[in-house]
Amino acid sequence: MPITDLLERNSKLYGDETALIVINPEVTEPQRVTWKEYELIQPTSPDYYRREITWSVFDEKANRVANLLVKKGIRKGQKVAILLMNCLEWLPIYFGILKAGAIAVPLNFRYTAEEIRYCMKKADCDVLFFGETFIGRVEAIAEDLGKKDLLFYVGNSCPTFAEDYQESAANCSSSAPKVLVEDDDCAAIYFSSGTTGFPKAILLRHSALMQSAKMEAIHHETTHKDTFLCIPPLYHTGAKMHWFGSLYTGSRAVLLQGNKPKTIFQAVSREGCTIVWLLVPWAQDILTALDSGELKMSDYNLKQWRLMHIGAQPVPPSLIRHWQRYFPGQKYDTNYGLSESTGPGCIHLGMDHIDKVGAIGLPGYGWQAKLVDANGNPTPRGEVGELCVKGPGVMVCYYNDPEATAETLVDGWLHTGDMARQDEDGFYYLVDRKKDVIISGGENLYPVQIENFLSSNDRIQDVAVIGTPDKRLGEIATAVIEVKPGMTLTEDEVNQFCLKLPRYKRPRRIIFADVPRNATGKIEKPLLRKKYNAVRLVEEESSS
Repeated sequence: MPITDLLERNSKLYGDETALIVINPEVTEPQRVTWKEYELIQPTSPDYYRREITWSVFDEKANRVANLLVKKGIRKGQKVAILLMNCLEWLPIYFGILKAGAIAVPLNFRYTAEEIRYCMKKADCDVLFFGETFIGRVEAIAEDLGKKDLLFYVGNSCPTFAEDYQESAANCSSSAPKVLVEDDDCAAIYFSSGTTGFPKAILLRHSALMQSAKMEAIHHETTHKDTFLCIPPLYHTGAKMHWFGSLYTGSRAVLLQGNKPKTIFQAVSREGCTIVWLLVPWAQDILTALDSGELKMSDYNLKQWRLMHIGAQPVPPSLIRHWQRYFPGQKYDTNYGLSESTGPGCIHLGMDHIDKVGAIGLPGYGWQAKLVDANGNPTPRGEVGELCVKGPGVMVCYYNDPEATAETLVDGWLHTGDMARQDEDGFYYLVDRKKDVIISGGENLYPVQIENFLSSNDRIQDVAVIGTPDKRLGEIATAVIEVKPGMTLTEDEVNQFCLKLPRYKRPRRIIFADVPRNATGKIEKPLLRKKYNAVRLVEEESSS
């Protein structure tokens, strides 16, 4: 059945039970919410602003969004983009799009105006739901998007170039629209990017989303009594598909707007969270705060916290060993996946394999995996090969990109571009990435984008960006810069120049040196990694 059926089932079975809670520890003043006009919600304490909705209200709001889109002429297969920070409206809008038979297109909230425009065009989007944070960026491209594109504003004080989502949806029916949605229908487009730095539009079916939901519940033994704490952004397949476990079981989930150690512990304690998904930097911060005494476990109710799992980047085994000293009875899991596989889980460690920390694990529920050499032949156990996966969560294609699709999908197998090895027990270990993408704090950084930006500096002759180890972020972007003959350039001047980049894309380390290139003009990045000790932290620990 399509993923929307789960929401309708939950509305019938658990209608009056809480589905979603949003916590924003930064809000200390009353704020107007968009569910009911003029309703004001007071923070429950000076540092704990909280909103929630039930399963029945969740479904009702999704129906209103669906009927709004149908009323505006949106039909099955048309694309509707979402550009919102995590909020209580995010998921009802997402499911409203799916109920209308349209294809949801979540956008990274770090995108610049030009990146938003590019992705809207790439995915053939006809509608955009956007929030207050993005008014300036959307206004800058509104005219370029064209008059046929519908812009819905989610928030207070709607700008003149958009329609007010709340007012428009309030006048629409709260009953499900009469649109037939089936398993094989396309449901969503998520954006990824290759080594060229240009985002690729990954097309997924409803059946892939449903596979992800069932798999998540099975992997983590999620029940109706669990409460899942979700911190990462919902545009990310990792966050969304981990939350699908809550959708599958009709259990509560908490969307936390903040990732400070105290904030996380406070949410776990007050909301009774049992499952928490962290990124490596957040786990590192918690451990640092516990080690220093800044954070005291005795101040919080953490006994019900049964599972901590980590994904989105390689996990240092030393971090998990450190974590277990504070949480000796807690389960741990890690997941491997990519947007092309409908997010995490095609490979996962499993909660009972703590002895294999450092591995990404075994094929997940419903998945197959193999390693192949450069010619596509299977590699012997113990040798390094490209990791390929096959299962019901594999993407349909890269939308409007048949060449890239043909390179990545071969006889139903998804070639991940990641290099791995398999031990004697069948567990997979990541060794390196075939592509040069840098994963820093769970976010993908694409060296070509940063290199192209730095190359625009008139004092830079050549530049290469590589990932170097960082105990907190996993990797950081390191720029190796070759200065033009007769010119000078300082690290401070480079950092000042990079202020034009989004913060997360700025190089954290600057090295002034020659940039080696091979006979065909390509940068010899393996040579640079070796020269600057750019061994992956996880690889180093796993082999020791």
